[in-house]
Amino acid sequence: MAMPKLAEIFRLFGPGYLERFERRMLPSHRRALGDITDCRTEPLGGHVFRCAQCAEVHYAYHSCCNRHCPQCGGKNALKWLEKCRNRLLPVLYFHLVFTLPKELRELVRAHQKVLLSVLCQAAAASLLKLALNPKYVGGTVGILAVVHTWTRAMIYHPHVHLLATGGGISPDNTRWLSARAGFLVPVEALSEIFRAKFMELARKALPQVRFPQSVWKQKWVVYSKPSVLGAEKVVTYLARYVNRVAITDRRILSMEDGSVRFRYKDSRDRTWKVMTLTAMEFMRRFLQHVLPQGFHKVRHYGILAPSSRHLFDKAKELLEVPAPGQVSSSKDEPKTAHLPEPRPRLCPSCKTGILILIAILPRRPRGPP
Repeated sequence: MAMPKLAEIFRLFGPGYLERFERRMLPSHRRALGDITDCRTEPLGGHVFRCAQCAEVHYAYHSCCNRHCPQCGGKNALKWLEKCRNRLLPVLYFHLVFTLPKELRELVRAHQKVLLSVLCQAAAASLLKLALNPKYVGGTVGILAVVHTWTRAMIYHPHVHLLATGGGISPDNTRWLSARAGFLVPVEALSEIFRAKFMELARKALPQVRFPQSVWKQKWVVYSKPSVLGAEKVVTYLARYVNRVAITDRRILSMEDGSVRFRYKDSRDRTWKVMTLTAMEFMRRFLQHVLPQGFHKVRHYGILAPSSRHLFDKAKELLEVPAPGQVSSSKDEPKTAHLPEPRPRLCPSCKTGILILIAILPRRPRGPP
């Protein structure tokens, strides 16, 4: 028996979920529910093909392209990989994770667009400040930040992943300063700076909100580890975080009697376990991780910031990164010579005939979310 997909769960239980919660749902949640439900089905339109050999007709429906859809994540990851390659430097990278304490989770969920932005800003500003210290790097590092809000069991757990260059440009922009081998900055000092910076920015952004004083009495968790995969492997590593959604189809095991079973990896003992939730609770857990429309999940800081393009170009010059036009193959062949010729689409039934486009199906109009 084939394992169910998220879209199938949404199609079966979505109408009941909307009947109970639609008035309380955010527009972004309603949009994600509708998009994932319709993904690769007739309402989104598509193309109709006929086999030139056996004359069988085949339908290819369009994807929803919603960033929270597990069916569309793989295609988005490939596009992002290509875009990211030109932003890599030939240096060691560090992976850092900044996590908010559980006392702030409800406040962040109630003010997602503001406080998730503050989370990114505070984490990046803290690292940039400490990295400028001559005892550590002494220069401006490059940072790519990716927001996450879930655990493997889909519990709300806001945190941000940072991938930082293991070195930076000196204050006078004349030298590249490498970090020590396997060490970027001390995490305990970074944690304290992060806590103070987040609370400062959060109070400024939401002066009407009362933040619990207990957050000052505990250590905030910051993780840091060098990524020794090398520059070419880093982009693949990053794509997993950039395009990951709260749960993938392959982790869903079954759907029966109004319940959904899925597997998850317990972070405490690193073992795989199975959890059973009602369909309504399963959908609630998934949809709470749908980000507000227009929210930028990926951000760049330091020498990778859009406003600091001159610093990034200077870093490439200092690190002697060749310009794209200077890279040539051993036989001076054009780049397109290495690309495979696109193969014609074969009929999935007879395996020999070529599919010919005979019609385009329009997308059905849908009202506002």
